Amino acid sequence: MSARHLRPGDLSGALPPGGLTLVSSSPAESDLLAAEVTAAGPALGAMTFSGIFVPGLNKATWNAGPDSRVLTFFQTPELLKECPRSDFRPLCYQDILRLYRRQKPAAALFMCSPPDAKGMCSFGAETGFIAALWPDIPVRIAHINAAMQRTPGDPGIPLSAITAFYEGEQPLRTMAGGTDAVSEAIAVAIAPLIPDGATLQTGLGKIPDAVLRALSGHRNLRLHSGLIGDGALELVRSGAMAPGPSALAGVAIGSPELYAGLDHEHFQFRPVTVTHDPAILAGIDCLVTINSAMEVDLYGQVHAEASSRGFMSGPGGAGDYARGARAGGGLRIIALPSTAGSTSRIVPAGQGHGPVSLSRFDVDLVVTEHGVADLRDLGHEARAQALITIAAPAHREELARSWRDGMHALQER
Repeated sequence: MSARHLRPGDLSGALPPGGLTLVSSSPAESDLLAAEVTAAGPALGAMTFSGIFVPGLNKATWNAGPDSRVLTFFQTPELLKECPRSDFRPLCYQDILRLYRRQKPAAALFMCSPPDAKGMCSFGAETGFIAALWPDIPVRIAHINAAMQRTPGDPGIPLSAITAFYEGEQPLRTMAGGTDAVSEAIAVAIAPLIPDGATLQTGLGKIPDAVLRALSGHRNLRLHSGLIGDGALELVRSGAMAPGPSALAGVAIGSPELYAGLDHEHFQFRPVTVTHDPAILAGIDCLVTINSAMEVDLYGQVHAEASSRGFMSGPGGAGDYARGARAGGGLRIIALPSTAGSTSRIVPAGQGHGPVSLSRFDVDLVVTEHGVADLRDLGHEARAQALITIAAPAHREELARSWRDGMHALQER
């Protein structure tokens, strides 16, 4: 059966009402599909829309009326305003995948490239969950976007397997890159810790971009990451990578230049069942994970989901990678600026905002612009002192006092 070509206003006739609908997000958030959901409104019934919505990038609220809901795993400002329509669940990627397999989506709304000569449409810059789940989703409605770059690795979806589609060209969502002096100082401290031949996992932002740029002189590197930004493109072009498809990723978020370069021979885009699989991660030789945080306390606990303003994120894939690297004997690095404005991001023990995102057993090194705290094999006192040493100088005395007072209080109990 050939896919039905939809026109504006046709969505309610193609999308069964109610149920869970997986939607494109990250760089592939579709303005066309979001507008069609709004136009269809109550005709879609008590439908729940879900995806990996990135704060600062994804702004759609998937509002089909008061009976509709949104299930999100990251807290965007736009969805926060949608309470009680919005259901925020802070799950790691393996648990998100399990949720989707237990509560199977009835439909998918996704962006893809036009078909190639073999009739295959590429998921492009957002392979992640949709590439893993689409065969088990009965209704598949595509936004075929000529601006979506084809990516090597996952074969995508046959046009013949698509239930219905819209056509329309839309630029992918972009996120500004770049670095600053603090990020570059952190990168200078991290680069010597990474041996030639290592496999790297990083996230988005100034620090990951700076670190990857600092590795241009390395050789035989590999990437295995759920998410990549502009720094990954610079690295694959630098000559530092191992030959062949050595840069494996699930999603790319960055500049138009990044998206245009995703057909590079080193890139290999794979679904979340590959990028975050525990057994695959544990089997990677010399996996080095480099993730950021909002705060690290003096026990070495990592807080990455909340600030004084409330929840900013979910845990994402950092925990999946930390566990994989630990099982395989890799190296887990947390990198963050020592301050946010005048506030220390190295904080007293037990005083980080929000839940603990990575336990003290999930971290080997903590790096700020003031140096490296190697926490491996250390007791509580030595860990605290190592972390105080890399805090901003103006905060070290107060952190030391908080540690002494806290230990004294524990000893008196």
